[in-house]
Amino acid sequence: MANRAYQTMKGLSSYMDRYYLDALIGVIPGWGDAIAVLSVVPFVYFSSKVIKSFPLTLAVLNNALRDVLMGMLPFFVGDIIDFFHRSNIQNMQMIQGFVDGDEAVIKQVNQRAWQSAIVLVILLLLIALMIWALISFGSYLYSLVASIF
Repeated sequence: MANRAYQTMKGLSSYMDRYYLDALIGVIPGWGDAIAVLSVVPFVYFSSKVIKSFPLTLAVLNNALRDVLMGMLPFFVGDIIDFFHRSNIQNMQMIQGFVDGDEAVIKQVNQRAWQSAIVLVILLLLIALMIWALISFGSYLYSLVASIF
C-alpha cells in the first residue's frame, strides 16, 4: 500500500470518479477521452507488474475501455454516462480485493478472464470504429461549413 502506483491509483479514483472529473474532462471533444485512457495506466501497471495477475489486468483494461467507449458517445450522452459509470473506483476495488486476498473478488476476476479478453478485442474494434465515425462526421461538418463560406 506504500507503493507509489497504489497511491496514484487511490488519488485518481478519488478525483476522476468521486469528484466527477472524468465526466467534466469528457466534455472536451477527443482530449477528454484521451485523458481518461491515460488515467488507467497506473491501474494496468500495478495489476500487471506489482500484483502480476494477467486476469486482473484483463479485467482492469476491460473496465477502462468500456468507460472510454461509453464516454465517446456523442451529444453529451457519454458525459452523462460518465457521471454514473465509475470505472476507476471499480478498478480500485478489484485491485484492493487482490491485495487483500478477497477470495470472492479473485474468483470473480479469474472466472471472467476469457470473457474479458474477448470483450477487450470487441471494445478496441468499437473504439476504432467510433474514432473513424467521429473523424468522418467532423470532416463532413467542416466541408459543409467551408462550402457555405
